Amino acid sequence: MARAARGGQGLARVAVVVRAGAAPLWWLGVCAAAIGLLVPGLTGRRIGVLAGAALFIVATAVVATARRKRYRVLAGAAARAGKHDVLQDRAVTVRVWRRGHRWWLLGAAVVALLSSFAVPVAGGLLLAGVGAGLRLKAAWLGRRERDADTLLWVRVDWLARDGGRPAAPSVKGYRATGIAAGDAAPGGARRRTAALV
Repeated sequence: MARAARGGQGLARVAVVVRAGAAPLWWLGVCAAAIGLLVPGLTGRRIGVLAGAALFIVATAVVATARRKRYRVLAGAAARAGKHDVLQDRAVTVRVWRRGHRWWLLGAAVVALLSSFAVPVAGGLLLAGVGAGLRLKAAWLGRRERDADTLLWVRVDWLARDGGRPAAPSVKGYRATGIAAGDAAPGGARRRTAALV
């Protein structure tokens, strides 16, 4: 990321930070669950699948709704980004998050796989539920951004060392820009460019 000039700050999209872990968690969970189907486990596959489905639903709901009040407070008090602030590319934000969490992701996948010897499928579906919850939370942020016609950004130096936690106590506030700023759409997805006619 380019160095901020004249007192400007490096800013990362809030929704992109939230969404960065959704895909790897989802796919690691799905793969672990699929492999878990091959293992009878202590409880048997049927109980494992039922337990996994319940864990998936609970994890999705908890992650999707966690800290929403904090996000609302920070979004409501967002200050306008300055002209010298540097907007971090979506790809950079995602790469920083995934690099910072790579060992956590690997460990979670290993635990999900090993748990299949006790309760098949359940660990993988729990992991997938966390990924689905992050995706839903990013979509919720995207709806807020579209309704307010504003994109939300967070100072990079206020994020955790692993590039995550955009609603942590260390985050003093958000910055806001117009809806067309940056290379990510509301909700943190890649911005689709208009097709040439």
